[in-house]
Amino acid sequence: MQTLASGSSGNAYIVTDGTAPLLLEAGISIKELRRKSGFSLGRLEACLISHEHQDHAKATWDVLRAGVGIYASQGTIEALGMRHHRLHVVQHGEPFQAGTWTIVPFDLIHDAAEPLGFLCSNNAGEKLLFATDTHYIRNRFRGLTHIAVECNFDPDILRANVANGAVNPEVGRRLWARHMSLPVVKDFLTAQDLSRVQEIHLLHLSDKNADAGQFQKAIERLTGIPTMIA
Repeated sequence: MQTLASGSSGNAYIVTDGTAPLLLEAGISIKELRRKSGFSLGRLEACLISHEHQDHAKATWDVLRAGVGIYASQGTIEALGMRHHRLHVVQHGEPFQAGTWTIVPFDLIHDAAEPLGFLCSNNAGEKLLFATDTHYIRNRFRGLTHIAVECNFDPDILRANVANGAVNPEVGRRLWARHMSLPVVKDFLTAQDLSRVQEIHLLHLSDKNADAGQFQKAIERLTGIPTMIA
């Protein structure tokens, strides 16, 4: 997985099986997408949008104009207020095809209209779990080879920041209720079948409330799997 941007200022990632590149999120400008991806967006097979917040959907209209089909929930599309023939509605638990990929959306828990995560499988037998901006993930998955999951904050760091005034208490409450903490990510991973997982990517770390080095070491100690910070 290639990270173009990750965090509250914007999110965009590219995954490919060598045949059909997918753009996961479009939360940075079209100019940045082109520059950071290093290729014409017309080469993309599809773009998956998890929800309507601008740090995930900023360039949606420009991606459509570039000729790329976008897949998102009905709630997300309605919240974006867009109509276009390349906008495709997808639903929780209903698989769809994007080139050589089979993708299964699943529900997430966030302050958005209808947020989704995506389970992406290709013909080579690889299976990527992608989930960001959620309080937790209900599902258990089998046969995963790659995991890309939000790990937004450390509860101890967040508590300290709220106590010393570095983080507004309301912002702190929002993070608790709508984003995944390091302990929640650890619980999620412990509940999964990790026997085939080759690597884990931690996404959307908070600038103030996360320690990237600590997070990486904690997940690698827990799972024994190489872990990258997006």
